[in-house]
Amino acid sequence: MIKLPWRRSSKQHQHNSWLILIAAFKVAQALLFVSIGVGALKLLHKDVGDELMRLVDHLHYNPESRLVHFLLWRADQLDDHLLRRIGAVFFIEAGLDLAEGIGLYLEKVWAEYLTLTITGSFLPWEIFEVFKRITWVRVGLLAINLLVFFYLLWLVAARKRGRQSASSAA
Repeated sequence: MIKLPWRRSSKQHQHNSWLILIAAFKVAQALLFVSIGVGALKLLHKDVGDELMRLVDHLHYNPESRLVHFLLWRADQLDDHLLRRIGAVFFIEAGLDLAEGIGLYLEKVWAEYLTLTITGSFLPWEIFEVFKRITWVRVGLLAINLLVFFYLLWLVAARKRGRQSASSAA
């Protein structure tokens, strides 16, 4: 019988479903960050306040609201230099998320450590933000990142225990 490369035999390695789910989340996040970076670069050489007012009109939002006034005040502080920096930061973050996602999908140990490091470094800030103002979005993102962090920590620890028991048995 001819074995086709896309067919799995029962002996082949099965992907870790949780790693695939985390990888998909990281790739989706990378796509979001790329779109934000592109959006920042598309605003170069434009009046951000005018663009914001067009968006407010298009969405039929109240132009007299406090939110619109706040956003217009912040938009006046954006210049081309800052927009380029914002775009660069989001492209760098997208690249990191894409590397994490691809590495996790391929079940690379370095990707697990990279994701642990990056996710763990943002946890204190996310916890601070939740305590500053509790919203469902903030609590949800914190919960997802805590689950990712502790699952990867458990996975890395289990792999290390497996290596230690294998080396002591030999």
